[in-house]
Amino acid sequence: MKTILVGYDGTAPAERALTRAAELARAFGSKVVVVSVSAPERPVIDGGAFGLTPYYYPATDISARSDEAVWQQHRERVQELFAGFDVPVEFAGVSGRPAEEIVDVADEHDADLIVVGTREPGFLERLLGGSVSEGVARRAHCDVLIVHSPEQAD
Repeated sequence: MKTILVGYDGTAPAERALTRAAELARAFGSKVVVVSVSAPERPVIDGGAFGLTPYYYPATDISARSDEAVWQQHRERVQELFAGFDVPVEFAGVSGRPAEEIVDVADEHDADLIVVGTREPGFLERLLGGSVSEGVARRAHCDVLIVHSPEQAD
């Protein structure tokens, strides 16, 4: 196992996934690629009513700066966590739909394993088709490890 990719969004389940990925990477002598996905900018639609063609305003500079600020926070946290593991780690910040982007980055890095955290999905999440971890598991071209919280393991 040469490359392990882990999805990270700053949540407790993602922290558990980072820790598990670091443990596995140390055991197998693998490198880790951490990917943080920001949601795509929602276009502001003007028009579209009464048969008119909608007009999409371009993304603002503010959203790009806020994404970069979040990615910087995530990079720093990842570096903190991996400091004690002596494992090579790189970081990728991307925008898009999380499950799709995680799988795309895994494919780009020829990952052998994707590690993602999970939590109990709420009603709306189940209604709309599940969680990011389920989406990754369905789309991935390599093995996927879904790290559950201690409460879910009972």
